[in-house]
Amino acid sequence: MRESRVLGKLAKNQPAWCLSLSLANPSVYEMASLSGVDCIWLDLEHHGHSVETASQLMCAARVGDADIVARPAKGEFMRMGRILEMGATGIMYPRCDDAAEAAEVIRWSKFAPQGVRGYDGTNPDMPYMSMRHSDYIREANEQTFVILQLEHQSAVVQAEAIAAVEGVNFLMLGPNDFSILSGFPGDFEHPKVQSAIDRIAAAARNTGKSWVALCSSAEQIQSYVSAGAGVIIYFSDMYAVRNGILAARESILSEGIPLRPSSI
Repeated sequence: MRESRVLGKLAKNQPAWCLSLSLANPSVYEMASLSGVDCIWLDLEHHGHSVETASQLMCAARVGDADIVARPAKGEFMRMGRILEMGATGIMYPRCDDAAEAAEVIRWSKFAPQGVRGYDGTNPDMPYMSMRHSDYIREANEQTFVILQLEHQSAVVQAEAIAAVEGVNFLMLGPNDFSILSGFPGDFEHPKVQSAIDRIAAAARNTGKSWVALCSSAEQIQSYVSAGAGVIIYFSDMYAVRNGILAARESILSEGIPLRPSSI
């Protein structure tokens, strides 16, 4: 079974770099996995990917050695199992509200005796019936990591109790929904955002766990790594494509060539 790059970095006290991909193109996943990135974030909560499409994207990523961390929607036990069987190394679980829900997520993502994950064995994670049952179950439990997103103030208040649940590897603030639910949508400079990040970082530190930081600049990366973040999510395909198109547009305009107004 493939070893998790993220957990390998965590064991060496080194931060892992995670890249967010939104485009449903296997070539993008293949290229990213070959680029030296530690982890690729595949979102099935908000994006329109089917499970079948997600499987093809993960297959392309296996050409390299990057982990896939996939985000199902809240409460999706069956989809979580399929995601893991397709080869995801990590689960990013959204809107975790309390320690009881955290414990349930661990039960869903681990085989017995740690949990109740269902067994198939014919899928890429085993891979393809190539291991002894006992070895596979042990390695899957060891190499699968769980990120719990806290997206409501009431969950952030309980961060330490959530982090203390056995099997939880990382906590992460969901800044978009946190800002919306807190009444200041999109204001990531609001003091409550930094306070929530500080509380999550402290909860991880106090329980011997780690946390995930969503970063928008190199300076922010350095700040969060210094604060103990174990995974840095930085850059995305949509950001690169959008900014590349707009940069090309500006180059054309600078030559005095008229273009229709941009709507992005």
